[in-house]
Amino acid sequence: MRRIAVMAFILCSISAASTSAAAPPDGGRPKVGLVLGGGGARGAAHIGVLRELERMRIPIDAIAGTSMGAIVGGLYATGISASELEELFASLDWVEVLTDAPGRKYLSFRRKQDDEQFPIKLELGLRDGELLVPKGVIQGQKLGLLLRKLTLGASSITDFDELPIPFRAVASDIERGEAYVIGHGDLAQAIRASLSVPGVLAPVRFDDRWLVDGGLVGNLPIDIMQEMGVDIIIAVDVQFPLYPAEELQSAVTISEQMLTILMRKESLRQIERLGEQDILIRPDLGLYGSTNFSEIAATIEPGANATRAMAGRLRQLAVEEAAYVVWLAKRAERGSATGTLDFVRVIHDSRLAPEVLESRLHLAAGDPVDAERLEEDVNRLYGLQLFESVSYRLVTEEGRTGVQFDARSKSWGPNYLQFGVSLEDDFEGSTGFNLAVRLTRTGLNRLGAEWRTDLQVGTDPALVSEYYQPLSFDSRVFLAPKLALRQFNLNAFVMNDRVATLRISSAQAGIDMGTELGAFGEFRIGAYRGIGEARVKVGDPALPNIDFETGGVFARLRIDTLDNARFPRHGVRADVTWNLSRPGLGADFRFDTIAAELASTWSLGKNSLQIGLSYATTIDSDDTIQNFFPLGGFWRLSGLERGAISGPHAALTRLVYYRRVGSGGGLFDMPFYLGASVEAGNVWQRRSDIGFNSMLINGSLFAGMDTFFGPLYLAAGFAEGGHTNFYLFLGAPPR
Repeated sequence: MRRIAVMAFILCSISAASTSAAAPPDGGRPKVGLVLGGGGARGAAHIGVLRELERMRIPIDAIAGTSMGAIVGGLYATGISASELEELFASLDWVEVLTDAPGRKYLSFRRKQDDEQFPIKLELGLRDGELLVPKGVIQGQKLGLLLRKLTLGASSITDFDELPIPFRAVASDIERGEAYVIGHGDLAQAIRASLSVPGVLAPVRFDDRWLVDGGLVGNLPIDIMQEMGVDIIIAVDVQFPLYPAEELQSAVTISEQMLTILMRKESLRQIERLGEQDILIRPDLGLYGSTNFSEIAATIEPGANATRAMAGRLRQLAVEEAAYVVWLAKRAERGSATGTLDFVRVIHDSRLAPEVLESRLHLAAGDPVDAERLEEDVNRLYGLQLFESVSYRLVTEEGRTGVQFDARSKSWGPNYLQFGVSLEDDFEGSTGFNLAVRLTRTGLNRLGAEWRTDLQVGTDPALVSEYYQPLSFDSRVFLAPKLALRQFNLNAFVMNDRVATLRISSAQAGIDMGTELGAFGEFRIGAYRGIGEARVKVGDPALPNIDFETGGVFARLRIDTLDNARFPRHGVRADVTWNLSRPGLGADFRFDTIAAELASTWSLGKNSLQIGLSYATTIDSDDTIQNFFPLGGFWRLSGLERGAISGPHAALTRLVYYRRVGSGGGLFDMPFYLGASVEAGNVWQRRSDIGFNSMLINGSLFAGMDTFFGPLYLAAGFAEGGHTNFYLFLGAPPR
C-alpha cells in the first residue's frame, strides 16, 4: 500500500511538471500566460492574436517571448495596446530599421568623405597584422534605438515582474550553448538580445554573457511560462514550416531545412508540455518568409484568424466587461519619461577624452527629457563611426535623474580598411579602372588624431597619406600634414585639336590647417611643395617631355549636406578651391587658379532633379599644361570620352533627372533608377574665348542601381554632330 502511494505521488509530480496547473483553488479567475514564439517577420502574427484576445476580453497575466515574440510580447507587457502595435509595425520602414547608418546628416565631415570616396559597404579591421571582421552584418544600432524609444517609459524598471504584465525574454548563450532567460535588467537590451540572429545581427553583451537569438535553443518557451506560476497557457507558434520535397532543390533551401528541423525539434518538445486546458495557436502563414519585412503587416490577419478559430475554448477565459476595463486600466499604467535632466554624461571605452564626445552632444543639464533629442545625440556620437554601438538610458542617482550615453568601441578596431572601385568604359577602347583601399588608424591620442592612407591602383594610381590632428577637445580646429603621389592622363590640344596624351606624374608634400564647419563642411588652408613630370604617352614622339616643380598655398571650402552620396534626394554639395603657385615658394611657374563646383538636389515622390554648376579658371598663368582642367565623361559632357578635352579655363552646367522605379523591398533592396541629363560646357585656351556661343551641348540617358560596390550606371551619351558614346560606369558618383 505504501509503495502504491509513493508511485502515485511520483506520477502526480511528473504530471505537474509537464502540464499547467488547473484552475486556482480559491475559485477566482485563472491566471493566463501567453507564450509568443520566434519566426522573424512571421512573428507579426502575434499582433493579430493579441487583437483578438483583447476583443474577447481575455486578460493576460504573464508573457514569455523569443525573438520577434520578445519584441511583441515585451512591448505589450509595458502597456502598449495591440492596435498601437499594429499601427507601429505597419508604418515602420523595416529595411531602414535593420541597418546601422545613422543618416548622413549625423556623420562627421571626415566620415562623409569616406562614404563618398569608398562606397563599398564593407569595413574590415586591422590589428597586429590580423584582419578582423564585425560580429554581425548588422550591428543593430537603429533597432536598438527603436526599442529604447518604445520602452523609455519603463526605463526605470529593472525587475520585469514589475512591468504592467510580468515578462520574460529568452536568448541563447552562444558561449555555453544554453538558453538564458532574461527577467531583469534593461528591457530594451533584453529584447534586442533575444532576436540577435547569429551572423546577421551582432550578439549582445548582457550579464557577462554573449547572447544571440533565443530561437536556437528555445523558440517556443513554454517551460519558462510554466515556471511563472500561471494556470493556463496560450502558446502561439509561428515557426517556418518544413519545405516539401519539391522545394528542396538548392543548397540554400536544404540548409534552411536543416536549421528548421533543429529548431522545430525543441519546439515540439515544448508543445508536449502543454496540458489539456492549455491552448496552442498556429496561424496559417504558409511559406511567408521570415525575412520578408517589406510585407510584414500581411501576417497580422492570419494571426487573428487562427485566434478566432479557437474562440470556443478561449471564451472560457473571458471576463465581464467591467472587470476587463479594470484590467486594461491597470495595464495602461505604464511609466512615462518626463521631467528635466539633472546631468548628462558619456561612458565609453575608447582613448578619446570625455570632452571630445561631450562636445558632440546638444542636450545639457536642465533640458527636458525628450526621446527625439536623445536619439539625435546618439546619432551624433554614432556618426563618428568609431563605435560598434551607442545607446542611452535614464538613470537615477541620489534623487537626481539624468541621461547616460553608453558607447562601445568597435571590436574590430581601432584600425579600419575601406574599399572602393571605379570603372568607366565607353566600349570603344577607352577605359578607366581603379581599385582603392583606405587605411584609417583612429584614436591615436585623447584628442582624436587619425592617420589616413589611401592606395589606388589602375588607370590613375595614387598613394596619399594624411595625419589629422585636432587641436582642441571639440575637434573643430586641426592640423594635417600630408604626402601625395599621383599619376593620371591628360590630353593636350592645339586650337581645340588633340595632339597628344600626356602621362602626368607628381609627388607633393604639404601641411594644412583648417576647421570643421559642424557636420556639414570644412574649411582649410595649406602650403605645399612638389615635383613632377609630363611624358608623352600617345602622340608625336618629337613633342617635348616636361619636368616641373610645384610650390604654393591654397584655400578650400567644402560643403556636403546630401542625404545620400550616390543617389541623393535632397541636399547640396559645394567645393571651392583657390590655388596660388609662385616661384618664390618653389614652383617653376606662376599662376592662380580658382575652381568651383556646386550641385543641388530636390525630390518629389520618386522623382529627383539635380542642378550642377562647375567653373574653373586660371589667372595670371604661365600656361602649365599639367594644371589644365579636363572635361569629358559621364555627366561631364557625356558624349565625349573621359578627359577628352582640357584647358586653362572650363565651365559646365548640367541638369539631371532620375526616378526610382520598382517597389524594392526586403533586407537586400538595391534601388533602381532611370534618368536623363542635359549638359552644356567647354574648355578654352583664352578667357576671352569664353562665351555661350562656344558651349558644347551634350546629354545622356541612363539606368542606375545603388549596389554593394557603389552606384552602377549603364548609359548612352550624346554630343553635337550626332556622336554617341555608350559606356558602363561603376564607383563613386560623377562630380
